[in-house]
Amino acid sequence: MDKRTVIYYEDELNEEFSTFTTTPPKITSSYDYERKSLGKRLSRFFLYRIVMYPVVVFYGRVIFGQKIIGKEKLKKYPKDGYFLYGNHTQPLGDALLQTRLPWPRSTYILVHPNNLAIPVLGKWTPALGGLPLPDEMGAYKNFLAAIKNRIREGHPVVIYPEAHIWPYYTKIRPFLDTAFRYPVELGVPSFCFVNTYHKRKFFKRPRLITYIDGPFFPPEEGGLREKKKGLRDQIFERMTELAKESDVEVIKYIKKTDADMSSDVRKEAAHG
Repeated sequence: MDKRTVIYYEDELNEEFSTFTTTPPKITSSYDYERKSLGKRLSRFFLYRIVMYPVVVFYGRVIFGQKIIGKEKLKKYPKDGYFLYGNHTQPLGDALLQTRLPWPRSTYILVHPNNLAIPVLGKWTPALGGLPLPDEMGAYKNFLAAIKNRIREGHPVVIYPEAHIWPYYTKIRPFLDTAFRYPVELGVPSFCFVNTYHKRKFFKRPRLITYIDGPFFPPEEGGLREKKKGLRDQIFERMTELAKESDVEVIKYIKKTDADMSSDVRKEAAHG
């Protein structure tokens, strides 16, 4: 559990508060997004279903006491690909626990290349469905093709639009509409999920309740820009409402300008 109690921030869009730091590998056009070889397909099946999922269930149910509300909404699309947008508040948990939402269907997840450099798990990330963000145009084309192919195969694709990890944050940070172009262009549904935090009687670590809602679709009128913005706004508003279910604040986030203003007020009061 993160031992920090207060975090001061300046930029809600771009600041990262994960305690894990590394030098990410460069994702070029040679990166194998498709993993079509028999060996790679077998490794995905073994690592995803045999090795990882029991760990995920233990991590979710025992460590966090996770409860999932709204899973039945995903079951209405048992064979269709769709996108899942969630809040980014757990360095390890966000990578693992999203697999419980549409289980037994297997997910793919957009990840920062940093994830490939994590000891042990980094080597497993591609087999577990991680699609690292590309660094060059050739890789970007392969990245887009992989997303389209996974959706066409009927897999859910998970995206954290906030992009940066803020551990135990209980609100929804502003995020861009960039990642909402995929469901618009592919004409598939989108869902949102929000991990909320709740007090537990006998544990210091809060309980995790995950709310799922959707489906969401872009507005029918307008071009790509208007449609992806419209879809983004729907999901942002719903995630903001669901985030209000949290009833405990493990880490207090304070904007530096607000902290500076409070300090100035205290100084004025002290000097009369």
